[in-house]
Amino acid sequence: MSSDPLDALTNQLSNTKMQGEGVSFVGKSLKLNNADDAKVVTEAIAACKNLEYLNLEGNTLGVEAAKAIGVALGSHPELKRALWKDMFTGRMKNEIPQALRYLGSGLDVAGARLVELDLSDNAFGPIGMEGLASLLQSPCCHTLQILRLNNNGLGVTGAKLLSRALMNCYENSKITGNPLPLRVFIAGRNRLENEGITALSKVFKELRSLEEIQIPQNGIYHAGIKQLSEALKCNPGLRVLNLNDNTLGPKGSTALASALPSLQLLRHINLGDCLLKTAGALSLAGGLQLKHPNLEELFLDQNEIRKNGGLAVVQSIENKSKLKTLQLNGNMFGEDGIKMIKLEMKKTRQPGALGTFSDDEGDDESEGEEDEENEDSEEEEEESEKEESCVHEESEKEQSVDPNLSSVEKAMMNLLKKVTAADFLQFPTPERFLALEGNKSQLILDEIKKAEGEDEYLERLLPSVMKVSGLTVERSVSQAAQDCAITLYRELFTWANSHNNLSLVNNMLLVHLGL
Repeated sequence: MSSDPLDALTNQLSNTKMQGEGVSFVGKSLKLNNADDAKVVTEAIAACKNLEYLNLEGNTLGVEAAKAIGVALGSHPELKRALWKDMFTGRMKNEIPQALRYLGSGLDVAGARLVELDLSDNAFGPIGMEGLASLLQSPCCHTLQILRLNNNGLGVTGAKLLSRALMNCYENSKITGNPLPLRVFIAGRNRLENEGITALSKVFKELRSLEEIQIPQNGIYHAGIKQLSEALKCNPGLRVLNLNDNTLGPKGSTALASALPSLQLLRHINLGDCLLKTAGALSLAGGLQLKHPNLEELFLDQNEIRKNGGLAVVQSIENKSKLKTLQLNGNMFGEDGIKMIKLEMKKTRQPGALGTFSDDEGDDESEGEEDEENEDSEEEEEESEKEESCVHEESEKEQSVDPNLSSVEKAMMNLLKKVTAADFLQFPTPERFLALEGNKSQLILDEIKKAEGEDEYLERLLPSVMKVSGLTVERSVSQAAQDCAITLYRELFTWANSHNNLSLVNNMLLVHLGL
């Protein structure tokens, strides 16, 4: 993973003195289990005449303590910034939504209107999203400008719940005549994947107010980037875009390049470690060629870009007078390519902006080999994607059957191939469902139970219920699929009751059903 100076800047800013008045317990490592434990916080809140911020980062908050703090917040309508990063270490997942609801209730009672909400590093997963969704949909978040949710393990389901909550917040705030003015959205390291960012992109498209989007390390491929790029076109005020360590590939790069002409205020672009390859670099260079006068930082390191792509990038920034940093380290330029890039850089307005090449992996391959690599790059990218691998494997299997066999013989060959529950869940066709040998419900449940932890179990179980339920309309498997779906639904609600998460599961079902 390539480094990001914005992370360092964020850490520096978090350690500086807060603007305005407020209460901070940053790094005190307080274990607040109940109301008595929380007195140190509630008394500080009561003593603060103008509570503009409450910073509880680095402490651990239980349900009863959150209830007491919520009551204390009920008398402070002036609160603007809820800085609640790393606040649930050691807590059970089902405690977190309850704690968030109590805190949000206090804000509602006070009539507070938040400007900033930071819940990063809480790892609450989709379960915690239930409490956060309640908070985000309440009037206290109608004025929200900054939302930080780094490192929370939301997953696809959590991302869909977040999207739904933000959309409701936007729609409700719009009724008042003051639409949600969200400027900053930060949600790195959350396993959003294509489905998650697609859901969030629908919100971004409506907002039209975003100035900063940081979503590094989220397992997003070109299909998700395409949806995001369409949403970016609706946010011309965007200044910071960080997609570090996602897999754009050439297709994603082309989609993003189409959005760049609409984003003339961009200052910082981080596409490090995004497998752009040469074709992707060429597309992006084309998108940056004209204008973008405010661009200060461009990170394209660790992308398997060869010299033609590197030269095109340098040529595209020749007219960028404000450029301070161009990072091309860790690509495949080779010694001659690096020399050519450095010479080309001297023609620009900011020749000193070019970073070092300490990790270049190039070997000066011939132009013909480079062209071949560019032609094959999109195919390699698609083969690397998880969501497309099952289709690719299926087609390979079909092609492996002797074409001289009769249709009956081919069918027999396919039937002889053993299908596992994992195979079915990857590619849920009626044929694969029928090919499951034994108790189909139990086989699928056994596969789901390989999940590590409650969050992953729920994230596996819910989509599996949907996949099996979708087969009930197929005449050939209708009854068997219905019986299996009932068993899976029963398991889902048994889990929900035993973990006191019935409300969460109901909400997630609505999300998966698109309601």
